[in-house]
Amino acid sequence: MGRIIVEQRDEQDAGFHWSRIDNSNSTAIAVAQFDRIGHCETGAVFGWGKDETSRQRLCPGCEIVFLRSATIVAARMADDTVRQQQTDAVDAPAAPARARSSFIVGPLHDGFFFIFSPLWAIALGFWVSHGSFWNTRVEFGEYRHTFANLFIGAFIMAHLVLVFFRSHANRNIFKTHPIRFTIVPIALVTAMTASVWVFVTVLVLTTWWDVYHSALQTFGIGRIYDTRAGNDPQVGRSLDRNLNILLYLGPILAGATLMEHVNDFREFDRVGAMFFTAIPAYANANASFFTWLVLLIGIPFLSYYVLAYWILHRGGYHVSWQKVALLVSTGLCSIFAWGFNSFGEAFFIVNFFHALQYFALVWWSEKKNLTAVFHLGGMRWGRQLTFLIFIGLAAVYGVWAETSIGESQFCLAIVNTVAVMHFWYDGFIWSVRRKQV
Repeated sequence: MGRIIVEQRDEQDAGFHWSRIDNSNSTAIAVAQFDRIGHCETGAVFGWGKDETSRQRLCPGCEIVFLRSATIVAARMADDTVRQQQTDAVDAPAAPARARSSFIVGPLHDGFFFIFSPLWAIALGFWVSHGSFWNTRVEFGEYRHTFANLFIGAFIMAHLVLVFFRSHANRNIFKTHPIRFTIVPIALVTAMTASVWVFVTVLVLTTWWDVYHSALQTFGIGRIYDTRAGNDPQVGRSLDRNLNILLYLGPILAGATLMEHVNDFREFDRVGAMFFTAIPAYANANASFFTWLVLLIGIPFLSYYVLAYWILHRGGYHVSWQKVALLVSTGLCSIFAWGFNSFGEAFFIVNFFHALQYFALVWWSEKKNLTAVFHLGGMRWGRQLTFLIFIGLAAVYGVWAETSIGESQFCLAIVNTVAVMHFWYDGFIWSVRRKQV
C-alpha cells in the first residue's frame, strides 16, 4: 500500500507556491481549483487542467479522480483486483459523442447574420430609398452627404478594419505570416503616398478586388457549412468558387451597375494613361455584348453545377441546406441589386449584408481571444465589455475613414491600404482546408 502525495500549485508573482499534502490515511484531500500535479511514491505522475470538464488518471499504485464541479480530489489505495477493474473501465469504449451542429453558431443567429441577410438587406435598401430620415444631409468639415451615405460608408470601412483583430490580435494567425502583416502594409502606404501611378492603380484595383473578395466571403461561409455537414473541404471547392464569382460578377457585367464600376478607370487621367481612361467608353458601347457573354457562360455553368453536385450526392456527399439557402439568397440579391438596381440602392444593399456577415464571422471566431487580449477574461461582464470595445474601435475607424477620405492623399493611402490588406489577408487567414476555421 503506497503513500499518496498531492501537490497543489498556485501562481504567485513570477514563481510558483507549492504545498505538499501527505495522505497516508487515504482520506479525501481538499484542494483549490488550480492546475495540479499529483504523484505517489511509486514515481507515477498525474496532471490535469482546471478548464477540463473531467479527467481520470491511474497509476500502478493508486487512483486519482478529479471533477471540475468539485473541490475534492479523492485518493485511495486499491489492491490488484480493484485496479484491474478500474483499468478495464477506463479502457472501455466511450459513449458516442453528440452530433456536431450543422450551423456555424445556431439557427437564429445564422439565419439572421449569414444565410438570409442578403434578402432582408433588400428590404432595408427599400426603406433607405424611401425614408426621409436616411436622406437627411450630414455636414461637418468638408464632408457633405446624406445620413445613408455616412452610415453605409462608415459601416463598410469599419468591417474592413476588423481583419486586423484576426490577423494581428490572434497570435496563432500572426506567426504564420509576420512579414505580410507588418512590412507589406507599411510599404504600400509609402508607395501610394510617393507615387501617383501606384496611388491610382490601387484605387481602381480596390473596386474590382472588392467584387472578387465579396464572392469569396460567401464561398468561404458556404465551405464552413459543407464541413459542418461532414463533407471533405476539397470536394466541390472549385465548383463553389466559380459559382460565387458568377453570382457577384455576372450581374455587374450584365446589369445596370456596370458603368458605376468601370468609371473608376477614369482615375488614370491623373497620370495620362489614355488606354485605361478609354475603358468606360468601350464598356458603355459594348454593354449588350457583356450581357450576352454572361448569359452564354452562366446558364450552362449553372446546369453543370447542379449536375455535378447531384453526382457527388449519389456518391455520398451530404448536401448542406444552409449552404444552398445562402447561395440562393445571395444570388437573388445580387441579380436584383447589381442587375436591376430598381430603387438605386444596389451599393448600399450588397455592401451592407456583406459587412454584416463579416462582423458576425469575426466576432464568432475571435471573441474568446479578444477577451484575453483585452485582459477581461476574469471579469463578470468581460465578454460584453470586449464586444463593446470590438464594435467601438471598428466604428471609430469607420467614421474617420469615411469622413476624411478626401482630405489628403496620405489619408486615402491609409484607407485603401486597409482595404487591400483586408481583401488579401482574408484569402489565407480563414482557410477551411487548413482547419483555421
